[in-house]
Amino acid sequence: MDIRKLRYFITVAEELHFHRAAEKLNMTQPPLSQQIQNLEEELGVKLLERTKKMVRLTAAGAVFLEQARLIMAQLERSIQLTQKADQGIIGHLTVAFVDSASGSIMVDVLRKFRAAYPQIELTLREMTSSEQLQALADGQIHIGFLRYPDHNGHLSFRVCQTETLLAVLPDHHPLASQTQVSITELADEDFILFPRHLGSPFHRLVLDYCREHGVDPRITQEAIQMYTIVNLVAAGMGISIVPSSVDVFERRGVVFLPLIESPPSVPLYTAWRTDMNQEVISRFMNIVDEIVEGEYKLNKK
Repeated sequence: MDIRKLRYFITVAEELHFHRAAEKLNMTQPPLSQQIQNLEEELGVKLLERTKKMVRLTAAGAVFLEQARLIMAQLERSIQLTQKADQGIIGHLTVAFVDSASGSIMVDVLRKFRAAYPQIELTLREMTSSEQLQALADGQIHIGFLRYPDHNGHLSFRVCQTETLLAVLPDHHPLASQTQVSITELADEDFILFPRHLGSPFHRLVLDYCREHGVDPRITQEAIQMYTIVNLVAAGMGISIVPSSVDVFERRGVVFLPLIESPPSVPLYTAWRTDMNQEVISRFMNIVDEIVEGEYKLNKK
C-alpha cells in the first residue's frame, strides 16, 4: 500500500473536510478525492461517508485511522533509528578484554561511553589476547583490550595504556615486608605464570626480563586468569610477575612489590575491526582517546 495514501487519509480524517485537507497537503481537491476512493477500493471497505454538507468516518474508517496513525508513527521511528544508526548514536558493540585490563583505563572508557551513548548496547566478554585476535578476525567482537597486536587482516591497534611489572608474593613470605624486591632474590622461587601457548608475547616478556638479570624461572604452575594467579600465590603455591594493574584486585594474603631492576613496559592495546560498524566504533575510540589524553596530562603534572 502506498504510504502517501495513508497520509492523505489521516489528513482528511482529521480535517473532515476535503478542501481544507487538500490545502494542508498542498494539492487540489479532485486528486485527493480520487486517492481516498482508490484506498477504499483497495481495502474493500468504505472509510468515509460524504455528503455535500459533511464528511464523517465510518466505524471501519475510525479503526483504520487508529492503525494508520500507528503505522506512520512506526515509520517515523524507523527512519529516525536508521539515521541514528548511520550516525553511530545507536547500535551494538561487543567489547572483549583480558582480565588484567579490569583495573585499567578500560573501566573509565566504559563508564564514559555508557553515559554518552546510553542507546548503544554493550556486550562485554572476558577473553585472552589470542582469543580476542581470533574473535576479531571472525567478526565475533568489535573491539578488544589486549596485551599484544597482530597486524594481519582488517584490524587496527592502538596503545591505550602502558604499565610496568610487579612481583606478587604471599604475605607470609620472608620478603613480603620489603618495599621493593630484586628479581635475583626470587631466583629459587616457584613461579606461577600465564601459559606460553595462550599469550606468548607476555610470557616471553617476563622470561626475558628474568633471564636478563640471571634468573631462570622455575615454572611450577600455569593459570589463564591473572586473578587466578593471584589466588594461587595467596594459597602459597608460588610467586608471580604480573602487570601493575593487577594490584587493583587487592586480594588478602598477597603483597605486590615493585621490582628494583627496571622492568619492561607492558602495553595494553585497543584493537578494532576497520570494516565493521565504523560510526559506533569511531565514537568508542574517540572516548578512548579522550581518556588516554586525560591520563597523559594527569601523569605529566
